[in-house]
Order: sequence, then structure tokens, then C-alpha cells
Amino acid sequence: MRTKRNRRVAGLTAAAAAAAFLSAGALLTGCNRERLRAAGSRASESRYGVVTADIQAGIEHHIQEQVRRGGGYFTIPFGAKTLQLRLVRVHVEYLATLSPTNHFACVDLAGRDGEFYDVDFFLAGRPGSMTVTETMVHKVNGQPLYLWEQQPDKTWGRVPVDGASHQLLGLVRGRDEFEFVYRATLPEIDGPAAAWLPMPQSDAFQTVTVQGIDAPAPHRILSEHAHGNKVLYMALGPEHSGAAIELRFHVVRLEKGAYEAALDEPERYLKPESLVPADPRFTEAVRRVVEGKQGALVRARAIYDTVIDQMRYMKYGDGWGKGDAVYACHTLYGNCTDFHAYFIALARAAGIPARFAIGAALPSERDEGGVDGYHCWAEFYAEGKWWPVDISEADKYTALSIYYFGHHPANRIEFSRGRDLIVEPGPAAGPINFLAYPVLEIDGQPARAATAFFFRRAARARS
Repeated sequence: MRTKRNRRVAGLTAAAAAAAFLSAGALLTGCNRERLRAAGSRASESRYGVVTADIQAGIEHHIQEQVRRGGGYFTIPFGAKTLQLRLVRVHVEYLATLSPTNHFACVDLAGRDGEFYDVDFFLAGRPGSMTVTETMVHKVNGQPLYLWEQQPDKTWGRVPVDGASHQLLGLVRGRDEFEFVYRATLPEIDGPAAAWLPMPQSDAFQTVTVQGIDAPAPHRILSEHAHGNKVLYMALGPEHSGAAIELRFHVVRLEKGAYEAALDEPERYLKPESLVPADPRFTEAVRRVVEGKQGALVRARAIYDTVIDQMRYMKYGDGWGKGDAVYACHTLYGNCTDFHAYFIALARAAGIPARFAIGAALPSERDEGGVDGYHCWAEFYAEGKWWPVDISEADKYTALSIYYFGHHPANRIEFSRGRDLIVEPGPAAGPINFLAYPVLEIDGQPARAATAFFFRRAARARS
């Protein structure tokens, strides 16, 4: 286990990076404001007739041209240095048209320096002839240098991270209520196929009502007994190529704090899983972390702080995103699945029961539109209670590290719990690692369905 380098960016404070509101020509008037009714379209069209595919093509062309001129890298001045970057992905859910000839894009890039950057772009021009007018580094390894805030005139401006409200930092406290759309588009299918999708369930902290299931084939709901999950299953064939599966839910969600619960089978949450094994490296690492610390709660906090200190939030290369605790221990980077797999592995090695859950975190600063993929979290058991933690979010927002040790905000939906999920019929590949995006197999081989989430907050939740 190695210690991560200091994550402060020399010569560039959050306040300096976010100092001024955007100029009149670059004010965000509709960033990621698609209505839920647009969820069914493959390329959302703005009121100006420009589709997101046009903006994506424009920014990708710009980056490709800069890479060609930059000797294989996209370069950006940043503080006292020049970044050398490679494209990872364009955030399709954040593409927006601001006026007939002004557009916004957000892009993930990996640096030659080993860091991971989220970069905001403003573009001008019509489809096929867009040029970039402004480029700004927004996040470094998932940590924002500035935030976006909507103004009374409905435009958006940059504001400092320091002193920002809980809402801008991603939190809805107390209660949230929203409609949620889960949409998957099937790829080309050239043989017998099957799909498994999560069906969120009600519990003490969320009430989920199914409003509709639009599926291209007959489906049924399977029970996953070990963790109490429900799974939508359907058999598919070539005739379903390109079809969409859409699930619509009404959700009332409560903020979660530590809650009392009996733990009749503590060993259930201590036993290893396929990608969270009982490994001597975890035992040795956690021994050093908890040495001299008394009580499960104090030890868990030491583990939590260690994961925040060591891990970097990066989605680059092979291996990340699987929740592989050994991989996370070795590389010390990844996404939320890797952060929490590492935490769970260390907690269990210290004799602290811990468990995994996955779903989606809704934006707090707006009330409708796209959601940036899945999100996951964990809970550990101490002093007769389950304690919620969200370590990757705590890593992004240092000011919230205390909050996320013992809390989950209301603006999220849980899809499923646990790892190594077993259902019948199940995938040919065996137990499901975790269930957020659809598990799809074609001729018994893993395949991918393009997946997008959308939401609209209830009026009384907005007030």
C-alpha cells in the first residue's frame, strides 16, 4: 500500500479558479435541463434545432485536431504548467445549447502526469463548424475547483467551492421526492440473448412506486434472496436489436443517518466476496491503520480517513469500476465502486461488518434532467447501528467528510444491495458482481446496453 501524493494544485486556489461569473456570451441557460419526456429520444434536440450529437461531434473534432497538432496529446495551460491529456469520454448528459450558436460541453481527460481532469468547454458555431471559445479545468481527480450556480435570471455562473451551500455541494437534507427514469438501449443482437435490470425496492428510507415498464419483450421479476433484491428479467432475440427498455418510478427518499438494527448474523457481512476477498494485504494494512484505536466506530473512522487519503478518483485504464478491492489496494484509484470495495475489505479485515449498495445520486442544484450514471455507497455496523458512509463523495468535497461518515443525503435512489447476486435464471457468467447498469448477454457472452437516467423533482420538493 502506498500513500497518495498531496492533491492540492500548486498556484491555483478554488477561489481563484472560480472568481468571476461567466461573460454574457457564455452564460449557461439550459445546461442539462432536458425534460423527462425527452428521455425517449436518442439525441435530444434543443429549442434551437441543435442536437447533443452535434455538440459531441464538435468537441470531439476539436480535441482530435488539438491532439494531432500536439504530438499525440491535448494540451491546456494550467497554473504554472501545461497539461498533456488524452480523451476519456464526453459527458453526453451535460451537453447543452445556450443559444443558436453557443454551446457547452464537459469532458473527462487523463493526464500524462497521472492525474484525471474534468474540463468544461464553451463552443460557438453551427453543427459541423463549431469552434471552442473557452476551456477551463473544472475538477482534478474528481475534486471541483469551482461550482455552477443558477442565478435568478436562470443563467448559470461559476462560484467558489469554499463556503458553498450544502445544495451546491450535492446535498438535499431531510426529504426528497422525484420521478426517475431508467432507460437502456439494446445493441445489435445476433443470437439468443437475455437481460437483467435492477428493480428498486421500498425500505425504511425510500418509498418506490413503479409507474411504468416499457419493454420490447415479455418480462418477469426475479427474487434475489441473499440481499432482498428484485431483478427484471427478459429473454431477447435479434428482433429486439436497437429497442429500448424504460422503467419509470416515483420515489420519496429520506436522508439516512445511523440507524439501530439487530445483527443476528454478523459473519454474513464479514465473509469474503469474489472481488472483496479475505487477503493478507488487507489484514496487514488495517492493522497499521487501527493500531491503538479502541472500539469499532473509532476504527471505522480511521479506515474511512485512510481510504480518503490514499485513493484518487479516476476513471482511466483497465480494471477500475469493478469494485475490485485488490485492484484498488494496488493502484489506489478508481470510481465509487473501488473506493467502497477497498473500505469494505479493510473494515471486514478489522472485524467490522460492512455491506455495499448501489443506485444513483441526483443533482441537488437543479430539479430535472440527466443523471451522471450510477453511484454507490456502503454501511458498516458498530455500537448496535448501521452507519452509512459515502467515501468517494467525501473525497470530492473535503468540507463534507464529516457529514458522509454517518449520513447519506435524500437526493438518491438505491437500485440494489450486495455483491455476487444470484438469481434464477441467471447469467451464464455466474453471480452478478453488482447490479446498476443492465447485465446483458448475447449467446452467453457479456454485451453492453447504452444506459441513461433522467429525473424530475416534485414541485413540493422544489419549494
